[in-house]
Amino acid sequence: MTKTHDEPPTSAPDHRPSSGHPRRRTVVAATAATAALLPLAGAASGAYAAEGPAFLHGVASGDPLPDGVLLWTRVTPSPEAVPGSGKGGSTTVTWEVAEDEDFGTVVAHGTAKAEAASDHTVKADVRGLAADTAYWFRFSAGDVRSPAGRTRTAPAEDGATDNLRFGVVSCSHYEGGYFASYRHLAARTDLRAVLHLGDYIYEYGHDEYLREGQTKEAVRTAQPTHETITLADYRIRHAHHKLDPDCQAMHAAHPMIAMWDDHEIADDTWSGGADNHTPGEEGDWEDRRRAAHQAYFEWMPVRPSIEGTTYRRLRFGRLADLHLLDLRSFRDEQASIGDGDVIDDPDRTITGRKQLDWLKSGLSASTARWRMVGTSVMIAPVAFGSVPAHLLGPLAELLGIPKEGLAVNVDQWDGYTDDRHELLTHLRDQRIENTVFLTGDIHMAFANDVPVKAATYPEEEAVASEFVVTSVTSDNLDDILHVAPDTVSSVAEAAIKAANRHVRWLDMDSHGYGVLDLDAERAQMDYFVLSDKKDRDATSEVRRSYRTLSGTQRVEKADDPLPG
Repeated sequence: MTKTHDEPPTSAPDHRPSSGHPRRRTVVAATAATAALLPLAGAASGAYAAEGPAFLHGVASGDPLPDGVLLWTRVTPSPEAVPGSGKGGSTTVTWEVAEDEDFGTVVAHGTAKAEAASDHTVKADVRGLAADTAYWFRFSAGDVRSPAGRTRTAPAEDGATDNLRFGVVSCSHYEGGYFASYRHLAARTDLRAVLHLGDYIYEYGHDEYLREGQTKEAVRTAQPTHETITLADYRIRHAHHKLDPDCQAMHAAHPMIAMWDDHEIADDTWSGGADNHTPGEEGDWEDRRRAAHQAYFEWMPVRPSIEGTTYRRLRFGRLADLHLLDLRSFRDEQASIGDGDVIDDPDRTITGRKQLDWLKSGLSASTARWRMVGTSVMIAPVAFGSVPAHLLGPLAELLGIPKEGLAVNVDQWDGYTDDRHELLTHLRDQRIENTVFLTGDIHMAFANDVPVKAATYPEEEAVASEFVVTSVTSDNLDDILHVAPDTVSSVAEAAIKAANRHVRWLDMDSHGYGVLDLDAERAQMDYFVLSDKKDRDATSEVRRSYRTLSGTQRVEKADDPLPG
């Protein structure tokens, strides 16, 4: 696979030959040693007591290719060089990749500069590695070494692979609970990568997100304690997440494939602003967006696309393509609920013209068995007032409601029906099979069929399937209502399913993660739930398993979870 961006790698590889080879809220709405270094990130230089270089934020890898992977770390060169400070001199960092955990057979190595201009973060875009191979990697600065991480390259572009398995997470609000989901994923040895579908961080100040009718009080405190607005703010918030030991463990155990949603910038972000941004009082929107984007690419093991966003494409042999979308940078402002004239306006977009054409072209050209699409917001409709097709047009015109029913979350594709109709019609007309949308954002779990017209489902065939994972920690229905799980959700879930027949299953109360498994015959998602998001040692178990069989475009309940 060719590189996915035009910019050169942060450091040029120096290879050695191998020895062997709502606002959403108003709707329903690695290592243990590092744990000793968890004082307040960015609060004061005392948080980083080491006199010399230190790797306090762990290591990470991401965006695996058949011949390479992106490596990441952050070095603290001196006590005053805390994240977001702009302080600290340039430090040379050496990276190395080995075939074994003891680094007896190093197959690639090189150097990079950690500088204040990039918040002393380091990326190495390593190439020349063997396809479908596990490697170990680490960094060093002077005599100080980082923890070691494990990563894995993708299968050869046209290579055969029997199976792919991914962890899937979304919506990890630091103050809402502990990252036990990350800990459970880190402990697994069967994952190719972890897919993070957005809201890796949240921009709110301490208790702000939680006070607005949700969890009564923060489980813990994020840094900085005020809302993130400046470049320094976003850097400190990212850094604080990466001081979490479960977050470090997950990054050290598996490559991550990440995309952003809105909270990496501000709630309900669109191309010209955000619901959680007040011009003037919180500065210029473009300045804030640039700052958030810069900090994201500094602190995440992600290659930017040619346009400098997170939409890009990865391939995993002949078994799967993964198309990752950016549904924030190019979208029009969200409409009001029930405003059919705006919601159905063909001139409004959630993807932008160029990205939608890119996605349609990529889906058409794909020769993989499975076409996975990472979409940060749900594409299957969740609407009320859907009526039979022959009444739909006249009623919509008379009542001024959207043609696909009264959507309750216009931040999703439900608020941009023309883009959705164009994409789904393309899948139908081009007879593109085995498209699976992977979604986060709404803090609930769903298993959906995706028809072109929900009002005529199931008479009209579904053209894709969708697996939606719940949040790692961010509040859902029982949290918002301050009730025990399943107290009211069964009624709400039944109402949603009755009005939306393509919704095959949903869970409005749980927190956790997903494990997606692909082979030639089916794509299956196991939905794992935590015993208690407020418990650092929370256990997890499979709540439900759904699959889509090759060629069917429909989801069905799986008899058993995946062995693992």
